[in-house]
Amino acid sequence: MRAERSATCRRLIVEARRFSVEFPPFMANHLPMLLVALERMGADGPRLEAYFAEYREANGLVPAPAGSGRIHRRNWQAHFGEREFEGDYRAFMAEEVARLGMAEAQRVYLPALVPGIAASALHALMRLAYAELEEDPDEVAVALGYWAMTFLPLRFAGTSEPVTANPAEILDRLRAIEALRDVPPPAPDLLWRWMREVSRKAAFPPVVDWLEAGPDVLPRVAAASRSFMAATMTFEALHALTGCHWLRLVGPHWPDQPLAVRYFWQAICAVYPKIGMPPLPAAEEIETIRRTPCPDWPEIFARACASSDEHDISLVFSASEEDRHYRDPLYRVIAARRVGLLP
Repeated sequence: MRAERSATCRRLIVEARRFSVEFPPFMANHLPMLLVALERMGADGPRLEAYFAEYREANGLVPAPAGSGRIHRRNWQAHFGEREFEGDYRAFMAEEVARLGMAEAQRVYLPALVPGIAASALHALMRLAYAELEEDPDEVAVALGYWAMTFLPLRFAGTSEPVTANPAEILDRLRAIEALRDVPPPAPDLLWRWMREVSRKAAFPPVVDWLEAGPDVLPRVAAASRSFMAATMTFEALHALTGCHWLRLVGPHWPDQPLAVRYFWQAICAVYPKIGMPPLPAAEEIETIRRTPCPDWPEIFARACASSDEHDISLVFSASEEDRHYRDPLYRVIAARRVGLLP
């Protein structure tokens, strides 16, 4: 549901849109989404201004390139994954959102984009989700263009039969594949490059097919993701938890939400070897973590809003929204740990 933006937040998001969706070396620019998350968690105008300046300078944000008309309806899939077409994809999608409206543009273009959901380590999905949260057609256009120019397919669906309804069981199966323990770190060591390198291994299975579909597939993946994060508190698991929030926000516009969720879980599985594929704890251990005495959300929000770490802000906001949806106190424990309020 859209919240009323302050004048400061509106202005800063317009300014943030002038920057490229990535900064060297191919890192995701989180700035517009962080501004939304900060304001929704209670940050005031001066804090938004300060964070904008801090993030821009710390990351060396660069201007978005101008389009030159090279992308149009006849060839829009021809340059998937080619970052030099950023300006052209942004311009094309802006025209399409203006022509179709933001909801219809997503229905038209998402079917082809879903297999590349790992784009920019899932951050094109993040940008689209926040655009949907804010009902912002300009951000929808940027996000769709971002997704196209960073499109990253791992394995396509339809090559084998499902093996389980439990996403965590797939992680168990991956741990038994010794060849996945020997993936050299890519250079530069970026999350999306890990996804790509692991998926190129012949031993990487057709994970997108392994997970049974169905209307409850997102709640199943969300449950596995919060357990994964509670057990490991890793950067990789963080993207599993936040990604489930993003999938839910885009929910009304997925042409096939279960398929999108399965492609998403494949991307998470592709970074699982990066952290050594640790086993997830038993349900009893997760229940013990869930019952940990924990500060309330306002205190967690205050700590996140004071943080300079973009992933503190993203995780805490997504965890709070997922807690509101699923009513699982594990999210609050995870968020409090992330910002240092719990050991």
